[in-house]
Amino acid sequence: MSIHNPPAGWLKPPMGAERLWVGLALAWCIIMSIAMPYWHFYGKQNPTGESYKVTVADFAVRTQKFIAANKVGEETVPLHIGDQVLEEKVPIVEIPPGGDGYLLASMWKFRPILKMKMGQTYRLHISSMDLQHGFSLQPLNMNFQVLPGYDHVLTITPTSTGVFAIVCNEFCGIGHHGMTGRVIVE
Repeated sequence: MSIHNPPAGWLKPPMGAERLWVGLALAWCIIMSIAMPYWHFYGKQNPTGESYKVTVADFAVRTQKFIAANKVGEETVPLHIGDQVLEEKVPIVEIPPGGDGYLLASMWKFRPILKMKMGQTYRLHISSMDLQHGFSLQPLNMNFQVLPGYDHVLTITPTSTGVFAIVCNEFCGIGHHGMTGRVIVE
């Protein structure tokens, strides 16, 4: 509340170019209000919405069982912790076509490296061991939040081959800049 009342007649209706810009803003609001439900139902831009409450320990056990049952190789990758760069052996795991795969995020890594086949459908379970992380699949525009205590399930069907980087897009501490993973599609 102001100390003084404004002078009488201070509010005037928009005129000229201001009226045009108000009209354009209103038209854009109407267009976006129509487009958002369209994108939600027909654009296939949203995740399946499947997520389950899970303990961090149970998800870690499921991930280890998945790795033990489906491991096809191992690769040495750099692990960035602050200014230090260490090396770590990371399992390469092939998800069975039509099956479930597990990806575990923890400070400052995604494990394991996932291997898939183009055109096959997979259910990818993602969770975090410690705090909130981001899952961004590059160069595609897939972005999800990964939270501890939740099993987020994404149903995906790769449509092209290549090596795709997973990047954490949620700041997670001093090693955030090096938090990456990979998906290999053959």
